[in-house]
Amino acid sequence: MSAESRSVPRRLSVLVGDRARRGLHTAVHRTWEWIQRHGEITPHTHGDRRFAYLGEGACIGFPVGAIYGEPWISIGDHTLVGTHVTISAGFVPGLDLGPDLVVRIGSSCSLGRGTHIVGHQSIEIGNDVFTGPNVYITDQNHTYGDLAMPIGRQWPENNPVVIGDGCWIGTGAIILPGTRLGRNVAVAGGAVVRGEFPDHSVIGGVPAKVLRSHDPEEGWLPPLRTNPLMSLDELAALSVDGIEGLQLLQDRLREESHANGTNAEAADVREETG
Repeated sequence: MSAESRSVPRRLSVLVGDRARRGLHTAVHRTWEWIQRHGEITPHTHGDRRFAYLGEGACIGFPVGAIYGEPWISIGDHTLVGTHVTISAGFVPGLDLGPDLVVRIGSSCSLGRGTHIVGHQSIEIGNDVFTGPNVYITDQNHTYGDLAMPIGRQWPENNPVVIGDGCWIGTGAIILPGTRLGRNVAVAGGAVVRGEFPDHSVIGGVPAKVLRSHDPEEGWLPPLRTNPLMSLDELAALSVDGIEGLQLLQDRLREESHANGTNAEAADVREETG
């Protein structure tokens, strides 16, 4: 048998193996998509019966994080909860936490994947609040006053948390007990937040402080950019246009980035040539 004739079965074996791997790959991913879709918690699945309230159009992505104390958790209409998100009330499942809600999440919120909301007394999150991934929000922390006792064994202290309507909380931010955010507060990624912050402010840092705020007479201080990419009305219109609207926004961002790069290069040339 010639070398060429012996190579034919090998090529066929490789081809069959490649097709089998592609078929297995497709089957695995389609199965996982099916599991994710059918593992979601919505008002129309069994999981909704345990919550104090799970609003119409709300959805908790699968796989879920640690979710317990559901009778003391309320999630508003059309709120989307990402995968691997922990929402808990109390130390462990099965505790009686009394007559009042512990964790209240408003309507039309979006909680990024890996976010943790850990409530013991009161966490109130308003409507239209968005978080990036891996945000941590809690109303309880351990004390450290007893020098002879390990901190993790000392009695914890609770302090309610309030997050106003329309806030944006960036990736990896930590919201500590006693925090009160006003309306439309932007929290920078990685910030460690404690204390009270006014409406329409931008905060960031460790510990977080006000970086920009809005004055009714003077506007934003420090000032915002003077050439917005698009008006608020245009942006709102894009949000209902689906993928076409997102593509238009992406195109405008790319054009602006190119224009800014060109302007920066021209400025460099003018500086070098005097």
